[in-house]
Amino acid sequence: MSSLDQHQHLHPSCPDKTTVSSDSSDTRELAKKPLQGLKLASHAVLEKAKERGRLICSKCGGSRMFFCYTCCSLLGVSHQEIPVIKLPVKIDIIKHPNETDGKSTAIHAKILAPSDVNIYTYPCIPDYEKNKVVLVFPGPGAVSVLDMIQCLHDMTDSRSHGPSGELCIKRLKREEVTGATDTADSPGSGTPDESKGLESRAYPLQRVVFIDSTWNQTNKISTDERLQGILRVELKTRKTCFWRSQRGKPDTYLATIEAIYYFLKDFHKHCLAQEYNGEYDNLLFFYSYLHSVVNKSKQEKKDQLENEKEEKAV
Repeated sequence: MSSLDQHQHLHPSCPDKTTVSSDSSDTRELAKKPLQGLKLASHAVLEKAKERGRLICSKCGGSRMFFCYTCCSLLGVSHQEIPVIKLPVKIDIIKHPNETDGKSTAIHAKILAPSDVNIYTYPCIPDYEKNKVVLVFPGPGAVSVLDMIQCLHDMTDSRSHGPSGELCIKRLKREEVTGATDTADSPGSGTPDESKGLESRAYPLQRVVFIDSTWNQTNKISTDERLQGILRVELKTRKTCFWRSQRGKPDTYLATIEAIYYFLKDFHKHCLAQEYNGEYDNLLFFYSYLHSVVNKSKQEKKDQLENEKEEKAV
């Protein structure tokens, strides 16, 4: 989670075929087309499901498209037809009880990475070992992903559990992870020895916590005493492309699935010390498709209005 607006849950048009990321220097063009260059599974299955229309969830009776966000189950598509992602670290999402499930992107993470993602509804919060967990949430004392592992080591060594790891931050030195070299291997594709090596690079981090709530309601969760003393991590350089309005909020306030994706991408590069090759891009499988559908609809409405104006002018 980074942050969010009054309509956006917190924890940022893709072709229907897999796209390959590039190192293009044309950043302006990429800004115009967010989510381009991702290595995604085919959206053809979602196109077919969309053509069939909404289905009724057999568990709750709700009318849903693609998945039931209440029951966390697929509708109109099977598990074999969508990507399943293995994450390098466990993800916990703390959801505000008053938020509308249908507006949250947290469910995307649970469906696409079911073995590594858990969603809890506040006030339910697990009992965390505070020197093995980080909370992705902005604010004073929050550190970058680059500095995160060093801070956790400092907290472990000093047995410091103060708010936001204040003592470890004072001693923090910006240094690269020992032995950091770029490789093309993914966390889940190496040998057992390689996997152990990756785990040792991420040690002592075992779990990452995100808050899924509107910005105006995050305070109740973020200030809960059970989350105090947990190191906070902030994503400062990412921009959202969420389609819901952000009234008076900056574009650095991310949707939950965006925050998870960008955190893992940075984690892969800075903590696992590996070259990123799209290992977690499919976390945006649903998000990127919905983004393209919403944008297409907006463009069609815009074109229709322009045509109507031209007809009236004639």
